[in-house]
Amino acid sequence: MENLEALKYPIGDFIPPKDTSLAMRSHWIEDIAHLPSQLRTAVVGLSEEQLETPYRPGGWTIRQVVHHIPDSHMNSYMRFRLALTEDNPTIRPYEEQLWAELPDAAHGEIDLSLDLLEMLHKRWVVLLKAMSEQDYQRAFVHPASGKTSRLATVLAMYSWHGRHHLAHITELKKRMGW
Repeated sequence: MENLEALKYPIGDFIPPKDTSLAMRSHWIEDIAHLPSQLRTAVVGLSEEQLETPYRPGGWTIRQVVHHIPDSHMNSYMRFRLALTEDNPTIRPYEEQLWAELPDAAHGEIDLSLDLLEMLHKRWVVLLKAMSEQDYQRAFVHPASGKTSRLATVLAMYSWHGRHHLAHITELKKRMGW
């Protein structure tokens, strides 16, 4: 049996970067811009049976991962907008595990989420590229932890988040020989 931690975090856990310079932010924005096409490529041609395969024991199915990404990124996009228009807003968390069990995520057609992610990221990238240095220093507060997150760090986290879930799919395909 493979190391469960490696299956959970195929690209490693997120480590908040010390460097959130313009160059780094540009790189992370490119990751966000390219994720929709990379995800679509990763799942093209998969059968219904393959889409129902968990990426790890006890993990979500590929279908649920595909639906989770736009769910999560929509929440992040809204958090960016809140932080840009309010002073240190307290964001509203959501129960991602329960969202993954809702019928549209557990059984829904993945093309709906692939299309949603594509349009969401096009709009999000427009916003991200237009943000100033000061904008990236704005922040929001997570009510569960009380932690304040600067938008530059959140950008890095969502660059990682997309690559993290993409790797769940691509690594499973490698392991299964698909």
